[in-house]
Amino acid sequence: MKSKLLLLVLMLFTSFAFSQTIDVNGTVLDGAGLSLPGVNVKVKNSSQSTTTDFDGSFKLKGLSTGATIVVSYIGYRTQEVVVSGNKVTVKMSDDAKSLDEVVVIGYGSQKKREVTGSVSVIDSKTLDVLKPIKVEQALQGTISGVNVTSQSGAPGAPLDIRIRGIATNGENRPLTIIDGYQGDLGLLNPNDIETITVLKDSQAAIYGSIGANGVILITTKMGKKNTAARVSYNTYTGFQETSRKLPTLDATEYALLLNESYSNGGRALPYPNVTGLGKGTNWQDEVFRKGVPIINHDLSISGGSEKITYSVSGSHLDQEGIVGGDKSGFLRNTARIGLGADITDKLKLKTNVIYTYFNRKTLNENGLGSVLFNALNVPATLSAYDANGELTLVPNTTGLGNEIINPLAQIENTYNDYNYKKLNGNFALDYKLTPEFVITSSIGFNSSNSESRSFAKKISYGGKVFDVVQSSVNQGTVNDNNYSFDLYGTYTKTIADNHNFVGTIGTTIYKEWGNGLSATGFDVPNNSWDFADISLTKTVAKVLNNGSYTYDQRRLSYFGRLQYNYKQKYLLSAILRRDASTKFGPGNQVGYFPSFTGGWVVSDEGFFGDQKLINFFKIRASYGTLGNDQIPNYGYVGLLGGEGTYVFDGALVNGTAMGQVPNPDIKWEESRKFDVGFDLKLWDNKLFFVADYFSDTRADLLIPGIPVSAITGNGAPGASSPTVNAGTARNSGFEFAIDYKETFSDKFSLSLGYNVTFIKNEVLKVNNGTGFVPGGAFGVGQPFPSRMEEGFPMGYFYGYQTDGIFQNQAEVDAHPSQTALGAAAAPGDIRFADINGDGVITTDDKTNIGDPIPNATMGFNLQLNYKNLDFAAYTFASIGNDMVRNYERNLSDANRLDYVLDRWTGEGTSNSTPRVTTGATSNSNFSDYFVEDASYFRIQNIQLGYTLDPKVSQKAGMTKLRLYTGVNNLYTFTKYKGYDPGASNGAPIGGGIDYGFYPIPRTYILGLNINF
Repeated sequence: MKSKLLLLVLMLFTSFAFSQTIDVNGTVLDGAGLSLPGVNVKVKNSSQSTTTDFDGSFKLKGLSTGATIVVSYIGYRTQEVVVSGNKVTVKMSDDAKSLDEVVVIGYGSQKKREVTGSVSVIDSKTLDVLKPIKVEQALQGTISGVNVTSQSGAPGAPLDIRIRGIATNGENRPLTIIDGYQGDLGLLNPNDIETITVLKDSQAAIYGSIGANGVILITTKMGKKNTAARVSYNTYTGFQETSRKLPTLDATEYALLLNESYSNGGRALPYPNVTGLGKGTNWQDEVFRKGVPIINHDLSISGGSEKITYSVSGSHLDQEGIVGGDKSGFLRNTARIGLGADITDKLKLKTNVIYTYFNRKTLNENGLGSVLFNALNVPATLSAYDANGELTLVPNTTGLGNEIINPLAQIENTYNDYNYKKLNGNFALDYKLTPEFVITSSIGFNSSNSESRSFAKKISYGGKVFDVVQSSVNQGTVNDNNYSFDLYGTYTKTIADNHNFVGTIGTTIYKEWGNGLSATGFDVPNNSWDFADISLTKTVAKVLNNGSYTYDQRRLSYFGRLQYNYKQKYLLSAILRRDASTKFGPGNQVGYFPSFTGGWVVSDEGFFGDQKLINFFKIRASYGTLGNDQIPNYGYVGLLGGEGTYVFDGALVNGTAMGQVPNPDIKWEESRKFDVGFDLKLWDNKLFFVADYFSDTRADLLIPGIPVSAITGNGAPGASSPTVNAGTARNSGFEFAIDYKETFSDKFSLSLGYNVTFIKNEVLKVNNGTGFVPGGAFGVGQPFPSRMEEGFPMGYFYGYQTDGIFQNQAEVDAHPSQTALGAAAAPGDIRFADINGDGVITTDDKTNIGDPIPNATMGFNLQLNYKNLDFAAYTFASIGNDMVRNYERNLSDANRLDYVLDRWTGEGTSNSTPRVTTGATSNSNFSDYFVEDASYFRIQNIQLGYTLDPKVSQKAGMTKLRLYTGVNNLYTFTKYKGYDPGASNGAPIGGGIDYGFYPIPRTYILGLNINF
């Protein structure tokens, strides 16, 4: 009996020993030994999971000895740890260093080590530091081959992105794909973005007809499986000021100069006594505001269970303008929801929907008569307000013209409002038909509505062209829509362990349609913005004052891609896309766009030897053809879009007529891209080199305005000449990027980045009948200053070349006559070069006098982390780009910049700046006197942050609390005289002409990041 009882007790203790469980306390560290918060920790083959706190600590209860813990975090390798005790320390390894990081490449993804194209990536960490108002700003200086220019520094103004230069005379913007569907990069909330991937070479051929200008792939943030809800709140507030003011003449300087000008012209002095004028009015100080507010809020909630992930976010941005305040303001609200669900083991759903609303008010800018144009040209001798406190009227005299007005009055009497609402997103399903074959279907959509309203108040500026004799209100509405349906299958297969294949085949249907309506009403009640609505205007218009349009375009595409690698060492990829577009006639609708890429991981070869120095070395090359159909609709048929006058029963009757002359033979513009480069990692993956040589040849450029016989009536209102495939252009160049990362200790780490791009642009052929395509504008009534012409860069400046200043009459007599340019030369006038050597200066002597395309662009970036402090600085430089100074009015009494103080006043006084006179000269003809080197170096962003000790923040229930301060657009180093050497109006021909660009503001911010 005793033996049986002893056996029973022994069995009980044995059973207890085998069923004993323990509580595990663990810590997760990164490669530098620093704690990682928010890491997913899961017990394998169990539903039990948790996440690490701010200290990187976690706790799991009731685990059996020998259980396996799975530790995963984005950007790091997933690791499995077997439990052998109650304490566990896991050190994560960086995926970027292992080259297993996944890169999105369009309709799929690849490991970074297997990518054979020229691809660059920006992650959310970079966006967090840069704090861009618009996403495009984050690309400047961070990615080689990408140049971002501003059309204006006004709030909400569009930005232009150029990937590897300007290759066509038409549309140059890259395609933006957001989570698989075509979207608008400028409307995204930067805080919603996880990664930005830029496809720069023929790998973009998977997008065929819309990928010729490069492709930007956006991946938005999503929740992670088995993660508790994480709340993140980011906010910053700050103030703005102009980053630059131009040195105009003060009142005394202006009066003295004007006296000299009148005297040289043989006229009476306008200011016989300049005593007491002093400094006068600095109109830029009057126009530019200080301490202009900007505020931004971002809130996001994300998380997930075993089957579902979610991410919900919202943002609010409110920015006033440094010119005009709330009359040039921008307000943007966004809301986004992302959801992923494993419906079954084989079927997965993913959806992402974004709502955007913004309101924008604008001022007249970047042109003759703009606010800044007036601020620069109104004399300092005039005061802003008269003795009665009313805004001063600028005299309507010959010397001041009829378009220069008081800029403060212009701001006060500007009334407009623009509201924009957009809903866009996608719904995608993945079905795993077999373990190797996955079918994906996706529907993407964009639907937007906008309303605009502007009011012209009845007012007189003293006989100026801006006088309004009858008040009016203009209202418009626009509805734009598109959808895309993608259906494709991906087959992944490994044969004999070493031969790896991925095949993708699919189809895309795309439709875009919309309409617009606008109308004008006159005699607004009470001459007031409050009553500016067409429904309240009763005056019957004597002319047509409304308009409308509608459009519908479609594409049907088929695509296939085969990727192969042997031991991840020899890499090949082939792409073929077939596109059919309604932009072209029945005979030319279809285009085929093939692409081939290859790579060789040399560092994996046995002969490469010890890899202590070189950790990774890959050579890659690509060649392919992409298309471009970005031209107006229905150019191949004649439409009744023009105005016509007909005779019926002896009376003239207004009607419609054919608009653009049709061309049934227009076809695809083609881009032939070639790239060869290498990727190199050194010194334990601390140093990373990327280098590329590229060439992009555009054939069959779609050139509008081809001269045709006048019998077609293409000079009538609404009519125009046809668009023809009549040109070829080429961009070629070299890219180089280097990144260095070093962790010196647990307390100190460093990251450095530098990239540079060299580009040569050349037009190879223009077969439009004249041999060139003109563009841009300079002064008043002068010929086009910019051209696209064979043998020259796209949009080069075409004018007279100067050869100093005539110092005496003997030099004038010895030089070819300049009378054909408008006036005989005199000492102190500009001397123009006789380019063709015919002994006389005429229009035949015009030549290439400048290039708006930079020879090189580069970025240098620095990040430092020391204990709880972090510092970052981002810079950008552009070298060799020229810009035309066109913001000064050629009128005798207009104000001037202070460089005229170095004018010619007698022999030997100046050989660069001509004399001043009210007499006739040829000095105002477009020449290289007005073309300046606009090279610049800009400190784009600096930021200093401090993260509160987690022991303190956790007491308040927070996993992270970070305070930071920074400055955006801190300073620009340049010799250019204008406001912004990096601005452009976006046009390929005439884009580098400065009409008085609204400067990008300098912004001081103070921000807060909180995670719960």
